[in-house]
Amino acid sequence: MLKRIKRVSRRLQSSHGRIGFILVFFVACFIGAPAWGQSVYEAKLSAAAKKEGALIWYTAMAIDTAKPLVDAFEKKYPFVKVNYIRVGTAQMINRVITETLAGKWDFDVVTVLGMDALVKRNIFAPYMSPEREAFLDDFKDPKGLWTGVYHNNIVVAYNTKLVSARDAPKDYPDLLDPKWKGKILMDQRDYTWYGTLVKVWGREKAGRYMKQLAQQEPQFRSGHALIAQLVVAGEMPLGWVYDFRIETMKKEGAPIEWVDTLNPIVVEVGGIGLGAKAKNPNAAKLFIDFVLSKEGQQVVRGAQRTPSRKDVEPLVAKMDQSRLKLKSVPDEVENNLKQYANEYREIFRIK
Repeated sequence: MLKRIKRVSRRLQSSHGRIGFILVFFVACFIGAPAWGQSVYEAKLSAAAKKEGALIWYTAMAIDTAKPLVDAFEKKYPFVKVNYIRVGTAQMINRVITETLAGKWDFDVVTVLGMDALVKRNIFAPYMSPEREAFLDDFKDPKGLWTGVYHNNIVVAYNTKLVSARDAPKDYPDLLDPKWKGKILMDQRDYTWYGTLVKVWGREKAGRYMKQLAQQEPQFRSGHALIAQLVVAGEMPLGWVYDFRIETMKKEGAPIEWVDTLNPIVVEVGGIGLGAKAKNPNAAKLFIDFVLSKEGQQVVRGAQRTPSRKDVEPLVAKMDQSRLKLKSVPDEVENNLKQYANEYREIFRIK
């Protein structure tokens, strides 16, 4: 390659003088750029990560999303092994808190819904990934303690055999119509949904609305996935669910649709953060950058989850971030979840 540059240099210098020298300098810089289109930053980070050789990822993501991300990362960076431990969100949060209180910091990276529940315990170190620019402010911590990987939009779904699009509710007040009394399914643990509406509407308005909704005698079940299945089965015409799950069910021919005009649509964000005492910080940063990159976010989309990066197409056009009135769960709600849980259960008389 050096001989090639010299030959080009001689030809250009003989015919164009100074212009030739400038062109040679440009060619040399271009040829000398990091491999695979890497930036200088990524090349240095990759080299440091290679020395560490591995990382530990604690995640609450479903296995059908977590594994494809790990596989794609290890294919791109075969010199870094990702060891991941996967349990549900509540179990993972409890595990991280319990281990760190005991002085055990085995994880390098953590991914759960409700990252702020861990932020207040100083679990994360700030990391301003260069990929963060492509995320809405609502989907990232301002101090760089976490950035969203995927998000779940909590919406109202309806059985299309029982409810027409014209008759379906369009916003929160419509659910108070007497015709929906006893016909709405709700999750018995939608505490963050309730708390977010309290913060957005104010305590007085939210309290008044929730009491009116309780008078509609909603039926409670455990889990949005179960509620979606019950709406499809026709047990109830309406139910509070995650929109990505509805889109998946629609592809399978299920008679179900969701309302995209709620204001606001409460969003639960699954974020990723760097452990405050990571033993493999460079490998962890490289992994975080990949998960947040367009390439990584397309893997998330391929697993039928909703990627949080705004320049990655959603599962369907209806889920485009720019057209929905989204509001992520505030950190104040996560930090005082027990209080909101007690209020929710009292209003709806959940034992």
